[in-house]
Order: sequence, then C-alpha cells, then structure tokens
Amino acid sequence: MRNSLATLLIASMPFAALAVTPQTAVLDVKNLTCNLCPVTVKKSLEHVSGVSQARIDFEKKTATVTFDADKTTVAALVKATTDAGFPSTVRK
Repeated sequence: MRNSLATLLIASMPFAALAVTPQTAVLDVKNLTCNLCPVTVKKSLEHVSGVSQARIDFEKKTATVTFDADKTTVAALVKATTDAGFPSTVRK
C-alpha cells in the first residue's frame, strides 16, 4: 500500500516540479562596436542548446544568459561568443 501511495504522489506532481532551476551567467563581451553587434552575440548564444534567454547590454558590454546547466556550460557560452568574433569572459 505504501508503494502505491508514493507512486500516486509522484505521478500527480507537475512536471515543472521536476525541472532544473535555470542558471544565469553574465559575460563581459569584447568587440561590441556597433548597434548590430549585440544581434550577432544574441544569436550566437541562442544557438547553444539549453539557452533559454540572452540579453545583451551594448552600453555595459555584457551578455546576461539564462540556461539549463544540464544541457550546456558557461564555457560553451564563452566559446559561442568567441567563435562569432566577440571574445567574452565570465563576470566575477
């Protein structure tokens, strides 16, 4: 009877309760020199599997990225911007 109750409770849990909490990283991005540069950086980050949001601040030269740490890493985010011509580092 106890296993049946546990199984029922787990089965009735919403899938969101099982989801991983998203991570956020702020990257300092170099070479942002024109108004189109942030578009390229944003697209490069959005193509990384697991990225749910990328916000680029042209004035501060930063990218704030929300991602699923089970699907990608901060190193992959840095690689994506660097490969697009915009080297970045993690803001401490």
